[in-house]
Amino acid sequence: MQKNRTKLQERIGYVFKDPNLLERALSHSSYINETRSGKPSNERLEFLGDAVLNFITAEYVYGAFPSLPEGELTRLRAAAVCEESLCRFAREIDLGGSLMLGRGETATGGSERPSILADAFEALIAAIYLDAGIPAAKTFVLRFIGAFLSRRPLLSDYKTMLQEVVQKNPEETLTYVLAGSSGPDHNKIFEVEVHLNSNVIGTGRGKSKKLAEQEAAREALRLLGIVTG
Repeated sequence: MQKNRTKLQERIGYVFKDPNLLERALSHSSYINETRSGKPSNERLEFLGDAVLNFITAEYVYGAFPSLPEGELTRLRAAAVCEESLCRFAREIDLGGSLMLGRGETATGGSERPSILADAFEALIAAIYLDAGIPAAKTFVLRFIGAFLSRRPLLSDYKTMLQEVVQKNPEETLTYVLAGSSGPDHNKIFEVEVHLNSNVIGTGRGKSKKLAEQEAAREALRLLGIVTG
């Protein structure tokens, strides 16, 4: 079991100062009930991890999508922290292979059950937070959340929507132009303009050029009265 924990820490890129926190994060209630060890399961850590995860994710999407309204920020956060996403993140680090489960849960495939994996992932976040504070928890969480949101299309693909509007007039041409960037290399904000022929019809900002382009298209659609907010 110790070997499994060592390998897990290698996979997550974090070594616990207090190994008991990691042990607790990996201890499912079925294992605790069966062994009658008197030790706590990972359920309380899961509760705390859920709050830490939501805070970090909310802060990230707030900064990454500076022009999105509250409703879409909420939907992005929900997509990133839902059970399906957390289960996928847990499988990326083979978290199930390190869980301590009761014999019944083990026999019925508990180490692959989405709800168990998602809960354990939240417990692991809490364990890291308690061991080293919010910076370490943020580094761990954003490894998954940042990648998830970068490869996921925005809930509203504004560039496609704008293209569909413009292509009704074949003589019109859309182009996206990088207008500038600001901030340090590790946290740049890009500004992009969308041009209809030679006229600027929208400007957007984001943590990547693609996000800024989406925001510029959204602004154009808003000015055209096609989207609101």
